[in-house]
Amino acid sequence: MTSASFTNPIIAAGVSGLQALYADRAVTPVEAVDAYLSRIRGLDGALGAFVHVDEAGARTAAHASSERWRKGKALSPIDGAPIAIKANIAVEGMPWHGGVGAYRDRVAEQDAACVAQLRSAGAVILGLTNMHEGAFGAVTDNPWFGRTHNPWRHGNTAGGSSGGSGAAVAAGLCAAALGSDTLGSVRIPASFTGTYGHKPTQGLISLEGVIAMSWTLDHVGVHGRSARDCAHLLAAAVSADVDLAEEITRPAELDALASAPLAVLDLSELEGVSPAVRGALDAIVARGRAAGLDIEPLVLDFDFLQVIRDGVLISAAESLVEHEAALAARPEGFSEAYRRTLAIGEQASAPALAKAYRDLARAAESAREALTPYAGLLLPTTPGPPEPFETAAAASVALLTPLANVLGLPATAFPTGLHEGLPLSVQALAWEDDTALGLAQLLGVPFEAPESYRG
Repeated sequence: MTSASFTNPIIAAGVSGLQALYADRAVTPVEAVDAYLSRIRGLDGALGAFVHVDEAGARTAAHASSERWRKGKALSPIDGAPIAIKANIAVEGMPWHGGVGAYRDRVAEQDAACVAQLRSAGAVILGLTNMHEGAFGAVTDNPWFGRTHNPWRHGNTAGGSSGGSGAAVAAGLCAAALGSDTLGSVRIPASFTGTYGHKPTQGLISLEGVIAMSWTLDHVGVHGRSARDCAHLLAAAVSADVDLAEEITRPAELDALASAPLAVLDLSELEGVSPAVRGALDAIVARGRAAGLDIEPLVLDFDFLQVIRDGVLISAAESLVEHEAALAARPEGFSEAYRRTLAIGEQASAPALAKAYRDLARAAESAREALTPYAGLLLPTTPGPPEPFETAAAASVALLTPLANVLGLPATAFPTGLHEGLPLSVQALAWEDDTALGLAQLLGVPFEAPESYRG
C-alpha cells in the first residue's frame, strides 16, 4: 500500500511523512490528530477497529507535541504521530480488558512499558483497537466488543488477534499501531489488510503491562503502512533496558541485503497454500533476484501443523494461568468458545504439556540449523486471502506464522498485491530486525488503499 493512495495529505503521509510535514511546519500535530479523530468518528462505526477513543487525551498530547515542533525540540521521528494500541496493552486511564468480557470495566493504572516508551518519544495515543477475545484466535469477531471488518471487503475478517490494529492502519484511522503476536497475530492481520506488520526479535519490546496469552511465545509488534513506518515505531517502542545499536531498527539497504544468500521456503510438499499465494511468492522471489538478491529454495524439515498444535496447547495452558482467578470469579465474562479453548490447557496431562515444550524446542533447533547458511527466509504470511467471518475460523490460517515465534526471530509481513480484490502477503524472517524490515521495504508491492477509505 502506498501512503499516496489516500487523498488527504495528512493521512497519506503515514508516520514517516508526518515527520517531514511537522518539520516544514506545513502541518501541526494538532491538525493531524484532528484529521484522524474525524476519520474515526466518520468511518469506524461500520469498520469496528476501535473499542475506545480518547479524544481529550489525544488533543492534549497533540498540543504539547505541536509546541515542541514549533520550538525545534521534537523528541523523536514519531513525535506527534497518532498511534493506536491493541486492547491487551495497558494504557493509563483507559480500559484494559484484552477483549475479555470479565475485564471490561478494568482501567489500567499505568502504561505498559512499551506505551511509556512511545509517550517518551512523543507519540499521541488515539485509543484502543479491537482484538480476538483473549488474543486467542485469528478472526477478531469478538463476542463482547463486536466484529472488526476488513477494509477491503465488509463481511470478511481483518485477521487476528490484532485485527483492529491492522484494520485501523489500512483504513487510515491511525498512522501506525501496536499489536501482539503469539502465533502470528500481528502478521496475519497485516496479510489480510494489505499493511506491513513486524514481529520483532523476542524481548526487544517489553511485555510488561501486556495481558499474556503465552509468555513463552508472546511478542509485541507493530503495524504500519510502510516498512519504514514500522521501523520508526519499533525504534521508539524498544525496551529501555535493551542495549541495541540504532541501525538494527532501520530497514537494511540493498547492498547489505545482497551480501549474503537468502532462502525461499519450498512449498511443494506443503498442503493448504492457495495457488494465488504460491504465485505471489514466486513473483516476489523473481523481484528479489532481479534486484540482485541471491535466493535459494529451502526444504525445511519443520512440521508446521504439529507446531500449531503444540503452540495452541502451550498457549492454552499459559492463558489459563493468566486468567484462572477471573475465570473462577466471573466465568460469565468468558465466552463459551474461549472457555473451551482454555479447557485445552486445563485438561492436558503434565506429560503432554512437557512433550509440547520439548517438541517446540526441538523444532526450533532443527529450523535454526537449516537457516544458518542464510540471512533470511521468504515464505507466505497466510495460506490464502481473507475469508468471510462464517468460514474464517480454521487454525490453518496460522500455518506459516508460528515459525518465527518458536525461533524468537524477527519477521515482517508485507503486501504483494491483490487477488480478486483482496490482499496477499509474504513475510521475511531473518536473524536481525533490520534485515526483515529491509526485505519488506525492497520487495513489498505498493497498491492503492481500500476504495471506501481513500477520501
